[in-house]
Amino acid sequence: MRREDMLRRIRERAERNEPWDIAVIGGGATGMGVAVDAAARGFNVVLVEAHDFGKGTSSRSTKLVHGGVRYLEQGNIPLVMSALKERGLLRQNAPHLVKDLAFVVPNYSWWEAPFYGIGLKLYDLLAGKYGFGPSKLLSKEETLQRLPGLEPEELRGGVVYYDGQFDDSRLLIHLAMTAADQGATVINYCPATGLLRDEEGYVNGLIARDDESGEAFSISAKIVINATGVFTDEIRRMADPATEPLMVTSQGIHLVFDRSFLKGDTALMVPRTSDGRVLFVIPWHGHAVAGTTDTPVDGPSLEPKPLDEEIQFILETAGRYLTRPPSRSDVLAVYVGLRPLVKSGGASSTSAISRDHTIHVDTSGLLTITGGKWTTYRHMAEDTVDHAITLGRLRDEDCTTKNLKIHGYQEPPADRDEEDSLDVYGSDAAEIRALAQQDPALAKPINPALPYIGAEVVWAARAEMARTVEDVLARHTRALFLNAHAAMQMADPVARLLARELGHDDKWIAAQLEEFSTLAKQYTV
Repeated sequence: MRREDMLRRIRERAERNEPWDIAVIGGGATGMGVAVDAAARGFNVVLVEAHDFGKGTSSRSTKLVHGGVRYLEQGNIPLVMSALKERGLLRQNAPHLVKDLAFVVPNYSWWEAPFYGIGLKLYDLLAGKYGFGPSKLLSKEETLQRLPGLEPEELRGGVVYYDGQFDDSRLLIHLAMTAADQGATVINYCPATGLLRDEEGYVNGLIARDDESGEAFSISAKIVINATGVFTDEIRRMADPATEPLMVTSQGIHLVFDRSFLKGDTALMVPRTSDGRVLFVIPWHGHAVAGTTDTPVDGPSLEPKPLDEEIQFILETAGRYLTRPPSRSDVLAVYVGLRPLVKSGGASSTSAISRDHTIHVDTSGLLTITGGKWTTYRHMAEDTVDHAITLGRLRDEDCTTKNLKIHGYQEPPADRDEEDSLDVYGSDAAEIRALAQQDPALAKPINPALPYIGAEVVWAARAEMARTVEDVLARHTRALFLNAHAAMQMADPVARLLARELGHDDKWIAAQLEEFSTLAKQYTV
């Protein structure tokens, strides 16, 4: 997947004045899912993304592929069933990135075991053939065996259930590669700057600009899909400046700690926090991730900042359940994600707004897909392309993604005790190991605190369209999200490797280091 090839395709089609079947604006989970679905059906698809793929919400999740226990409590059974089915399909199609994870709900009151036990049995039932394993009640001893760091005082027992876990931006990169494998043209750092219209005023394309060269492109298409998440209304205002806003935004933060805070391979789920949400503390890439919050914010931003009260809330809530309560000095990184929520008149708070997706068609003919959650990205894409076929008068083609293997598909070895940090690359890991063998300098960890090696940087630049130090350290590896200080120390060697691969000079390296240092400070507490 080479950026130069993608730009050449866009340029050539524009020169021939040949319209694409579908043009997608937005390279997050939703937009990339649409590109995969449409390309797999045989349509000519182009996707433009203003920044790096997954720069926004799609790289900042709680790292769970789940049906949503909380939505069950809200009574949204259809969403839970749909998400549980999609969870099963994701594990089937991307086993190198999605795996089972056991969760324990600790019980400190007499009524909690029957209450949560019954609820989680219903969760099992709704999963049907897509289940990950049966939930069951645990004694106090069994609960502590699974979660050795759990506060034992007044603990009565627990309930264990099973859900899925993944690496969100790594899945997104592999979806981009899947789209490319299927023939789609996907380009990053190429924002849509305007919309094209036909004689009747309907949207029939977009104008995009390559941020690296400044070159502008006129991209005509039979249907344009707006899949920009929290920035949905900005694109809709390009079509109609007076359009009524569709979105409200809330943010959720996550704190990352050393793995010693969560011994064992089981996640902790706190079913009811003071703000009415659930709190997870989960093992992830050799660390412990705690989150999340739900705080309304005025509008979208590219780099949302954690509020002090959010940090304190997670520290206090997690601290009530752990024998070693975490403090601010224990936080290795904090990351913040924004939720694209569709306005709901009856919702008392952003946490009460449904996580269902919404498809909206403006009078201009612009098709918007928004809302939803990572787990249901494939179903959202199927729904969107079905609508696009009708609106764009495209030929009828059935969806094929239920059984489409994601790029890198590979069953993880069952006989290995230790997890290999290259496992998330699936079948591409062999190519990264080959790079490391060719140049032993690329085989060494860039920083002793994290497992990432130089060969991963070279691979990100050559095969995954990484363009900046931030791309590599935030999304192509997860260094910034796991340990912000270690990521800062990695910036210089990463910048030099990237400069060598992309043909940049010392001035570019200096600018990259300054930009990344400013950004990384926002990920520290």
